[in-house]
Formats: sequence, C-alpha cells, structure tokens
Amino acid sequence: RTLLGNFPSLPQVACFDTAFHRDHDALADHYAIPYQLHTEGIRRYGFHGLSYEYIAKRLPRVAPDIAGGRVIVAHLGSGASMCAMKGGKSVESTMGFTALDGLAMGTRPGQLDPGVVLYLLTEKGMSASNVQNFLYRDCGLKGLSGVSNDMRELEASADPRAAFAIDYFVYRVGLNAGMLAAALEGLDAFVFTAGIGEHSAEVRRRICAASAWLGIELDTESNERHAARISKPDCAVSAWTIPTNEELMIARHTGRLLGLAAARE
Repeated sequence: RTLLGNFPSLPQVACFDTAFHRDHDALADHYAIPYQLHTEGIRRYGFHGLSYEYIAKRLPRVAPDIAGGRVIVAHLGSGASMCAMKGGKSVESTMGFTALDGLAMGTRPGQLDPGVVLYLLTEKGMSASNVQNFLYRDCGLKGLSGVSNDMRELEASADPRAAFAIDYFVYRVGLNAGMLAAALEGLDAFVFTAGIGEHSAEVRRRICAASAWLGIELDTESNERHAARISKPDCAVSAWTIPTNEELMIARHTGRLLGLAAARE
C-alpha cells in the first residue's frame, strides 16, 4: 500500500510460494473437515514452492537420468520442508495450511497434534496471539535444544539437548521420506537443498543412513566435499546436493510477467 501510494506507476509482482504445489491431486490437498471449509480455503497448500520449482528446472541439467522420475527434494534450512516430485511436478508436500506443518524447523515445531494448541489455549490460558508467537518463534530446534535454532551451533555444542535436537530433526526427515516415497509409489532419487541441506555433510550422512532402506548408499568422500552426486554410482536410489535459488525464480517470473528479457543464472 505504501509503494502504491508513493509510486502508483511502479509494477508490483507477487510470487506465491504455494504455486508449485497447485497440481496436487485433491486427495493430497484436503483435510478431513467439512467440505465447506475446504471451499473457503482451509486446505493443504505446501510452501517453499519457488525452491522446488528451481530444483525441478535444474535437474534436467544436473541429473537428467532422474529428472523425469520420482524424486524427494528436502529443503532443509531454518524453514524446512520436503516435496515429492514426479516428472518435475509436485505430488505431495510436508507443509500444509501454513508453514508450521511437517518437519521441525529452526523455531517452528512442525507436525503437532491440534490438541496441543487446544491445551495451550484452555489449560495454559494462552491467548491466540501468544500461541501463534510461541509456535513461530519458540519451538523447533530452538525449543528442543534450549541452545540455538542454528544447526551449525547445535553441531558445535556439547550440550546433550543440542544433540537430541539434531537426532529429532534427522528422525523426522527420515519418517517423512517414507511417507513421500509412498505417495510416489517408489523412489528414484533424493535431493538435499537449502542452508542445512547444502552445507551440513553430517546431517546429510545421517539422513541417508536413516533412509538406506529406500536404496540410498552414500559415497562418504563425495558427501564430505559437497559434490553434486553424493551416492554411490550403482545404488538403487541416487542422492544429490543441489543449491537452490529462490531469488532467481522470482526474477524470472517477474521478468516474464513484465515482458522483460529472461533472467539468467
């Protein structure tokens, strides 16, 4: 509104982080609530769509053999989610109506029984705004560890609660990998991206170990040097580290809408 008031001729473009997930089947987007609420917009949207869109566009160049297959992409950062892609399209996501769902994040709890929210409201006497602030700012790795929301600090810490927070994060990524593999009815590749996914060789190692039953066999040396492919050459499910670029996707969408030359990498 401020920009519109001061610069009325300046184009404004919104790039929705949910758009990439709009091809989901209705079964993936519904909650088990009355249909009228779904029509009013209470549905599973999914987030980090710009990141997943970028990875989907990079895969044909980085890993053409699996680009059209069944791929789990793990966007692991302060905000974290996972996406199941088939043929470069989103099939399922760990995030739902808001960016609170799914994996534990830096300060957000991830999957949470709705009864916990009701308990905070009715038994703890917290207001709705206090609950919202609590869920967005005081949970996740920060809440579990009592140390930090930064994975780098947790990995460097000797506090057993920091170790527990990392254990929890890895455990939940592994659980959700199984769920997404089921949504894809099989798996061809697993891609790590975003801050933790791109930079923490130890977290990648542990997640690959937890997902070994899916067919991932980690190549330790490739993982340690942050290579693009971090799995052994002949394993059933390949594993990759691909840096994301959400800003580039925003630039490309904006350029396309405004009729400008396509943004370049």
